[in-house]
Amino acid sequence: MPRRYPIGAEIARGGVHFRVWAPRRKTVEVVGSEASFRSVQLEREPGGYHSGLVPHASNGSLYRFRLDDGDSFPDPASRFQPEGPHGWSQVVDPALFRWTDQTWPGIRLEGQVIYELHIGTFTGEGTFDAARRELPELARTGISVIEIMPIADFPGRFGWGYDGVGLFSPVAIYGRPEDFRRFVDDAHHAGIGVILDVVYNHVGPDGNYLRQFSEDYFTSRYENDWGEAINYDGANSTPVREWVIANARYWIEEYHLDGLRLDATQQIFDCSTENIIMALTKSAREAAGGRGIIVVAENESQVTKLIRPIQQGGYGIDALWNDDFHHSARVALTGRNEAYYTDYLGKAQELISAVKYGYLYQGQRYKWQKKRRGTPGLDLRPAQFINYIQNHDQIANSASGQRLHQLTGPGRLRAMTALLLLAPGTPMLFQGQEFAASNPFHYFADHHPELSKQVRQGRIKFLAQFQSLAQPEMREFDIDPGDPATFEQCKLDPRERQRHAGIYALHADLLRLRRDDPVFRLQKRGGLDGAVFSDEAFMLRYFGQNGDDRLLLVNLGRDLHLDPAPEPLLAPPQDKLWELLWSSEDPGYGGSGTPPVESEDNWRIPGQAAVVMRPRRKAGLNG
Repeated sequence: MPRRYPIGAEIARGGVHFRVWAPRRKTVEVVGSEASFRSVQLEREPGGYHSGLVPHASNGSLYRFRLDDGDSFPDPASRFQPEGPHGWSQVVDPALFRWTDQTWPGIRLEGQVIYELHIGTFTGEGTFDAARRELPELARTGISVIEIMPIADFPGRFGWGYDGVGLFSPVAIYGRPEDFRRFVDDAHHAGIGVILDVVYNHVGPDGNYLRQFSEDYFTSRYENDWGEAINYDGANSTPVREWVIANARYWIEEYHLDGLRLDATQQIFDCSTENIIMALTKSAREAAGGRGIIVVAENESQVTKLIRPIQQGGYGIDALWNDDFHHSARVALTGRNEAYYTDYLGKAQELISAVKYGYLYQGQRYKWQKKRRGTPGLDLRPAQFINYIQNHDQIANSASGQRLHQLTGPGRLRAMTALLLLAPGTPMLFQGQEFAASNPFHYFADHHPELSKQVRQGRIKFLAQFQSLAQPEMREFDIDPGDPATFEQCKLDPRERQRHAGIYALHADLLRLRRDDPVFRLQKRGGLDGAVFSDEAFMLRYFGQNGDDRLLLVNLGRDLHLDPAPEPLLAPPQDKLWELLWSSEDPGYGGSGTPPVESEDNWRIPGQAAVVMRPRRKAGLNG
């Protein structure tokens, strides 16, 4: 019978149709939790699938699959696990939700401002419904796309979501499937797109029953940093690929999502003619129909092939996270370049190059890894690089989950924020960054005691690469990821928007400038150039139409007097002079005011500040 997806439970005429891939099993039986739901043995198909119609099942029915007359297990494609990954699967009828976003066109990459959000800590309640109430304020601030950290079903009371086991099931601790749909629907009405962080490089260890159905979900031919590699190109890999491709399509189609963020793609191993990343991206775009979607990837190896068009031998995704921008900015702000920051100095030229070219490492030697890093990308569009100075990983990797404003001075932070939000790349903020949230963001995961102990030890081992964190005096500050208090400390307090009104206003004003200014919103390749004044001071000149240029002057050091100033990028357009458009030292942001930047005294660039200049006509000239 016709189905929307190759696996899972689907409402059909006369009941619910079930289909599951279980090639190692001779018999598969659907077992219901209620007396009215009689067990039904599924028919075995070629290729290891089992399927059949269960007349007495309906929306809301709870079920499991009994394998070879033995134990029963949750559906690998369950649409909902109301009691978590070890419990019963539940039939969900997506047609019952009434969408109201029919006029929503979707999104395109250019012009977006991304906001990374963790549902469990974004509000005190930690639910889809609670997060939904914050959408108007995010829109008012200037956020255009929310990137939600993984919500695929995972065990325990809290977690980051990267150890998910139920790819098709929104985790019940955040709400029901219809709650997530309502979140997306309301986001679209607020003018905000929603993309979902998905993990296709591994499956979590707790609640993972895939081997009960087939050993071929995994392969030992590749080494994976987080467990067994998923089998995308070995024997019997076609149904595994189908499982993931269907999942990508499912989120776009049934939840009206505006795209996906692919986690750790360097750990997705596939030598097939059509790489699984390419295949799932194509499927997601097809599922969107006429809506625009974006597919973003994290790729530690910085392989630009991922964002090149399929016609040119690429994988056809839209954008890549840019760790190089983050690493250089963080070193510039904190002065610390240990561990994986070793190959960054945070100097002015690094920041200029990151803004102009995206990745700093596009094939050069990288001493921390003792090999070359990255591939060429000088021809790529600026928007294809997702820039950030904070994200979930990097905050958690500090000693105490400290946010960047707690590790540097306020003036320097305001200046770097201006660079982030006015650079032509696609900027991303992490939840609470816009109002300098005082709470930390730790790594947290609720597992059974033995696994929790392993996770904690693994976390300590990972952070030991930072020599400062590996010292004996830091042992007492080790954070227990499994402690509920660790999780609770991370929850945002929205009242800090008022208490930290200065930094909040700075973000909103910069995003408004980015959106409304005809030069800053261009995001064109080759649209700017830069010059270095010192290790900590530099300028960017954005080229507008007919000489309507902009200058962004960034000085992370002391006050700087440029006299002389033999730099042609400082010269104003013909018959014009520079005037101040914006300054990070505005008293409204907590700054101390901005004296004249260009005068008869030549250029004076305030220390630990950023200023934006625009041209104005000289007095006495006719318009």
